[in-house]
Amino acid sequence: MPDSPIVPALWISLFEREDQPGLPLRERVCAALRGAIRRGELAQGARLPSTRMLAADLAISRVTAEAAYAQLEAEGYVTRRVGHGTVVSIASPGWQPAPPMTGIDTSATLSRRGAAIVATGGCQDPLVPRAFCAGSPDLRAFPVETWRQITARQLRRHGAALMGYGDPQGYAPLRDAIAGYLAQSRGVRCDRDQVVVLTSSQQALQLLAMLLLDPGDTVHIEEPGYVGARNAFGSAGAQLEPIPVDAEGMSLPSQAARLTYLTPSHQYPTGATLSLARRLALLEQAQRDGGWIIEDDYDSEFRYDARPLPAMQGLDRHGRVIYLGTFSKVLFPSLRLAYAVLPPALVEAVVKARTVMDGHSAQLAQAVTAEFIAHGHFARHLRQMRLLYGSRRALLLERLEAARLDWLRPQPGAGGLQLAAHLPPGREAALTRQAGARGIATPSLSALFMGADKQDGWLLGFAALQNEDIIDAVARLAS
Repeated sequence: MPDSPIVPALWISLFEREDQPGLPLRERVCAALRGAIRRGELAQGARLPSTRMLAADLAISRVTAEAAYAQLEAEGYVTRRVGHGTVVSIASPGWQPAPPMTGIDTSATLSRRGAAIVATGGCQDPLVPRAFCAGSPDLRAFPVETWRQITARQLRRHGAALMGYGDPQGYAPLRDAIAGYLAQSRGVRCDRDQVVVLTSSQQALQLLAMLLLDPGDTVHIEEPGYVGARNAFGSAGAQLEPIPVDAEGMSLPSQAARLTYLTPSHQYPTGATLSLARRLALLEQAQRDGGWIIEDDYDSEFRYDARPLPAMQGLDRHGRVIYLGTFSKVLFPSLRLAYAVLPPALVEAVVKARTVMDGHSAQLAQAVTAEFIAHGHFARHLRQMRLLYGSRRALLLERLEAARLDWLRPQPGAGGLQLAAHLPPGREAALTRQAGARGIATPSLSALFMGADKQDGWLLGFAALQNEDIIDAVARLAS
């Protein structure tokens, strides 16, 4: 049985729907409730307002409210018990949901850009761990008790302040913590005044596309590359130019662009690392042409064969690089916190644009994250996850090699939460169907290419899987 009665607004709506002004008030109340129960709008077990609340909401006497409930109880529609209130006692056996509307062309309501975005299929992440869904961290390994204690402490000390509106640039102690962490671990050159805390890296891309791009501007993106970036820039009307990726990362473009989007430390999805020579050449090109570079460092913390590489932003001497990071992969996705490190010239514009988008990120989540970083829990969690995910990556590679799947070629890559693997040309669709029939998800590699020269393959996520899940999934592929 529900713990709370139907809300006043809903109750008043039910009452006013009964257009029978000639009936006595008691009968109008009874008719409203009978109709709602018969239509299935009030389900069996739903708790109704008390007679005192009912009388106050409808501006009727309590005697009238009491009489209406007594009549409905006598008819068997409700049950009344001291200490439990008044609840609906029957279900409507004949009620069926309204049939779906047909014959309506919803595509006509979308813009051309909107239709193109919908046609990509979106970027829905898996809700539960499953082999081989890509990009998910292992939430079972997260220190939930530590997080709970910090949350309770922050509420106890700053509860009222954290429940109000927040700084659109982000909670100052969190911006301090992010700047310090990035300087130590990624070689990013910034202070807290350059950090903007956002809801997601996708929000950062949408904001930057809105502020930096006009329709027709050229944007260089990696080929293959992240669909979310493609959608953000395409929605701004930009002309997307895919630049091929090889073992040294993105190739050098032959022409200037207003903006270049990169994942240099761990290219998505191939895992390649952008070479130093190409980093310097791209920075020189951006300075010469007045372009911007967005460095998306989406999961660079998870590098297993060596230390994480310094960020490209640390090489920038002219304020052309915008650095993006997120806590979704390193902490947990529902935290909904990410950050951008901006050249000083862009900070004010991005903060103002953020105020017209969603205002600010949740203050409590920011405060808890700030303390989690400042007290060393973040660094400790990262070390543990590197060891855990590194062992799972090694197990996946070992099992794939032992299975002798000649048709599946894992690609080299030193980090990340998933592994790119190539398939024979023209076989991806058929092999994906066969894997799906065995209960295995195999995210598409070819879908991440814009041009006609696509490469068939899969992205095999391993980070959120237990060892036995990896072993079982490879065995099913081998079957």
